[in-house]
Amino acid sequence: MENLIMNIETVIDYIESHLDEKLDLEKVSEAIHYSKYHLHRMFTNTVGMTVHDYVQRRQLTEAAKLLVFSSKPIIEVAFFCGYESQQAFSSAFKSMYKVPPAQYRDRGTFYPLQLQFVLHKIISPKVFTKEDVCIAKVEDIQAWMDLMRLVIDGYPAMDEADYLHEISKAIEERALILKEGNIMIGAMTFSKNSGSIDFLGIHPQYRNQGIQKLFLEVLLEKHLPGREISMTTYREGDKADTGHRDLLKSLGFAERELLIEYGYPTQRFVLNLSDKEKTE
Repeated sequence: MENLIMNIETVIDYIESHLDEKLDLEKVSEAIHYSKYHLHRMFTNTVGMTVHDYVQRRQLTEAAKLLVFSSKPIIEVAFFCGYESQQAFSSAFKSMYKVPPAQYRDRGTFYPLQLQFVLHKIISPKVFTKEDVCIAKVEDIQAWMDLMRLVIDGYPAMDEADYLHEISKAIEERALILKEGNIMIGAMTFSKNSGSIDFLGIHPQYRNQGIQKLFLEVLLEKHLPGREISMTTYREGDKADTGHRDLLKSLGFAERELLIEYGYPTQRFVLNLSDKEKTE
């Protein structure tokens, strides 16, 4: 496992140092001397998205930062972030941020699609249970924020300062965590009034261990018994979605109304009490 993580770190380091270039799976695999098929499987299983998706999200995140915090012409931003034309850049940018680069610049508010991925070298072999899920405390906030940055691909228009303010209000009352040592493996905030899950993040290196299901069971049994549970995520066909709609459906959530949240098009999903069996 440690060798695998070191190999992924090598891939990430290469990508991060070449974000100003046109990168694809073949180029990255040649640079680090892996077959592209092995690299694709290894990277996707560990990071939770393909090399292509990670590269695109990282390049567009850096582009968004330049649009807001610099006066570089859009064509220069495009070239600086690995795009060969302003047209290709604008098309990719709008598909992810939902507005053209010029409009995004005019808004003046930066939020990332993807931050640099940081791996943990030691992954616990423990099989987690509902008893491992507990109420978060103030001292957990830093580890919680570290997890939020890892899973930011699931939360359109995430503003870190606003999020820190919200999580600080939720701590010790409506915030659940699962930790192993200093690693925040999973975290959830919820609303007692609306029955909504405001945040459910699972560390990507643990995402195949059924931990989302544990959080839902604890929520239904201890905190919101008898309540309809809801959560919002990307709309169908949104290219920014790295699998979050499919995850909610696999947990028994059903599609409901379309929404606009913080200027971003989303959709509400609902887990009815009759659907609870799907999480067991």
